Amino acid sequence: MQLRRRSALALLLAALVLPGTTATTGAAAAAPHDARPQPLSRIFDNTAVSDNSRPRAADFDGAGHSLSAQDLAAAGWSPGAALTLDGARLTWPRTAPGAPDNVRAAGQAVAVRGRGDALTFLVAGTGGTATGSGTVRYRDGSRSSYELTAPDWRSGPLSTKAVTLPHLNGGQERPATGVRLYAVAVPLRPGREVASVVLPRLPRSAPTLHVFAVSVRDTGRGRTGSWAASTAGYRAVGPWTDRTLRLVVHSGAGGPRARIRIANTFAAAPVEIRAASLALRGSGAAARSAPVPLTFGRGRAGVRIPAGAEAFSDPAPFTVPPGADLLVSLYLPGTVAAAPVHQEAAQLSYLGATGGGDRTRDTGGAAYPETLSVWPFLTGVDVRGGPGSVVALGDSITDGVRSTAGANRRWPDVLAARFQTQRALPRYGVLNHGISANRVVTDRYQGDGVSADTGGVSAGHRLERDVLAQPSARTVVVFEGINDVRWGTTADQVVAGLRALARRAHQRGLRVVVATLAPCAGYADCTATVEARRSAVNAALRGRAGSAFDAVWDFDAVLRDPGQPQRLRPAYDSGDHLHPGDAGLKALGEAVDLRALVPGRG
Repeated sequence: MQLRRRSALALLLAALVLPGTTATTGAAAAAPHDARPQPLSRIFDNTAVSDNSRPRAADFDGAGHSLSAQDLAAAGWSPGAALTLDGARLTWPRTAPGAPDNVRAAGQAVAVRGRGDALTFLVAGTGGTATGSGTVRYRDGSRSSYELTAPDWRSGPLSTKAVTLPHLNGGQERPATGVRLYAVAVPLRPGREVASVVLPRLPRSAPTLHVFAVSVRDTGRGRTGSWAASTAGYRAVGPWTDRTLRLVVHSGAGGPRARIRIANTFAAAPVEIRAASLALRGSGAAARSAPVPLTFGRGRAGVRIPAGAEAFSDPAPFTVPPGADLLVSLYLPGTVAAAPVHQEAAQLSYLGATGGGDRTRDTGGAAYPETLSVWPFLTGVDVRGGPGSVVALGDSITDGVRSTAGANRRWPDVLAARFQTQRALPRYGVLNHGISANRVVTDRYQGDGVSADTGGVSAGHRLERDVLAQPSARTVVVFEGINDVRWGTTADQVVAGLRALARRAHQRGLRVVVATLAPCAGYADCTATVEARRSAVNAALRGRAGSAFDAVWDFDAVLRDPGQPQRLRPAYDSGDHLHPGDAGLKALGEAVDLRALVPGRG
């Protein structure tokens, strides 16, 4: 009789399961794949943030640990803070400390709308790195799958983190390298409007994947990059107090409605830009005419940029001519003791006097008594319209080290001028993302903290920020690897790293061109062993490994001495036997077949 009652109860429960579904338990049961999509904030089911005075009010990792609300506020990540990360506009949860602020991914359907190139998640893993597959649903009824990886909040790589916080709440230990959160982007199908996203469903035994925010990233449809530089490190400066920076940059593509990008990459604290302006350069620090003031966030004169984030100005009534020097002025009202910088600018910029106040609107240059040889904070200028951008990803040769300062003779400058003076092909912008001392496979700068090293994180770790998130990027040219082989990386590892870059760029729809490594015999550390590695990389790229790329450019053949192929041609050598001089860089820029940079034409 007891058995019969249990059977009847089982039948009754089974009958209550809706047709087309299965009975499940736990978090997954609460979020079936066919559930109606909800805003992420409505399905928060975990609390990650606690006040320092009440650390037990949150349990992020199941062991009683949590993020400090005070640490987040000090980084500029207060409730509701706007965060632009790798080009994506996200919002930190608006909840108070001790209230649910994130979702543990378990197949929930999240309402997300928009068109763009990628879907960006603000995430962290607990219990280890968490990886799972989810689904994007589009308005036209189609779907695509994606794989999302959330590095562990305590042991994930510093070089790709969005922000690091100094300690965790709820435990006696203080992590030596802090705790961290990550912005992770996954590709979308081009041209389709996202309707919702289904989060990954992970096994119960797997690490937990926490999602704090999600948005569709639009890298600037209808915009073209005119100038860019990579953040190469976070170094001590000044300190600068109540001063204005006047930075000199050189445009590639021209166009109307210019805007700038300011980055606080690698920083531990927010930075305030009280005012900014854009002008055509006259001579020195003087503008040709009155600078045009820039605004942020629909009309605000300044912007406060959280640690690790960036900001775009509003499009301004300013037309950028191609091939012109521009002045970008930034007023720093507070004290700045460290800043994200591009170290090898090969260009003098200017610094206003301490206590000099806001001089962003000065036409003359008298208020700028000091010079700078780096580019702090500024990472981009783009314009409305145009066909999009070509990105040069490289090391010191792309960066223009040992070229004539202030003359804009880097090989990407040559390439940009060629695009602007021809009519047969789209007139692409060319964005120079070379970093001196950069490597393909390993980080030179570790990606966190104030450091004198400005060799940047690896090409693999900066690809998202410096290539995939650039305005309307169409093609990437990768000319990098000589530093890897000089400092002990094997040829196989370099080739594998280059192929991985190509694979990721192809997933986002970019055309990928790779260049062979230039000779360096005669430079102090370019030994016979290094030459053997370099030659092996080049042989692989010229051979079967080259099939991973849309084109292979033989920069080695352009630059080498025919009589001593391990060396640079004397006419192209800057004198150190590693870096080409102006003539060598011009030869590289002129050797490029422009058609190879145009999707569908090369």
